[in-house]
Amino acid sequence: MIWHGHACFEIKAGYSVVIDPFIKGNPMAKILPEELEPDFILVTHAHYDHLGDTIEIAKRTGCKVIVIHELANFLKSKNILAEGMNIGGRIKIDDISVVMTDANHSSSIADSELKLYGGRAAGFVLEINGCSIYHAGDTGLFGDMQLIGDFYKPDVALLPIGGRYTMDPEDAARAVSLVRPKIAIPMHYNTFNMITQNPLDFKHRVMELCDTEVLIMEVEDILEL
Repeated sequence: MIWHGHACFEIKAGYSVVIDPFIKGNPMAKILPEELEPDFILVTHAHYDHLGDTIEIAKRTGCKVIVIHELANFLKSKNILAEGMNIGGRIKIDDISVVMTDANHSSSIADSELKLYGGRAAGFVLEINGCSIYHAGDTGLFGDMQLIGDFYKPDVALLPIGGRYTMDPEDAARAVSLVRPKIAIPMHYNTFNMITQNPLDFKHRVMELCDTEVLIMEVEDILEL
């Protein structure tokens, strides 16, 4: 698994899966959209820093985009191969399982001068090659994160810590204590001034609450799953 900055992760395990491919306009990114060759793209919600370069990448590669129903309809209108689903739903593609989880956040599509309804914001639990990965998307803290931990038992949880628009390190540490993954990785911080955080603060808070290992990744770091 590779972190491309912000909330964008690339998982290579037989298939290549990219989550929230925000590359252009992302000051943390060290790659170009044309360097990504995903088989699937997962998008947590429609905000520009998550939908990102999905349309460009999907048009070039012909890959399938898995998103919430309303955003799928929008992408289909752009001639993108989109697979719609909703909170609590599961899609299986060969040996990959994708579950869409709740996320407490907003979602809208910026299309020319219009702001369009983008459905609910969401997270994903991706089960691939025997590994369970929870990408929380943009979210505040909510109690049902404990159910995500109980039901799906994530090996890895990717959690926003930037504050203002999502959880900050304190709330994200509480989220870890609810989900109790083997490894927690902070994301969605230090991309912009408004979400500046010290990930060590998150790590220390997690250590006070539970025994989950916190892995602070640098952009383009690789985690072997």
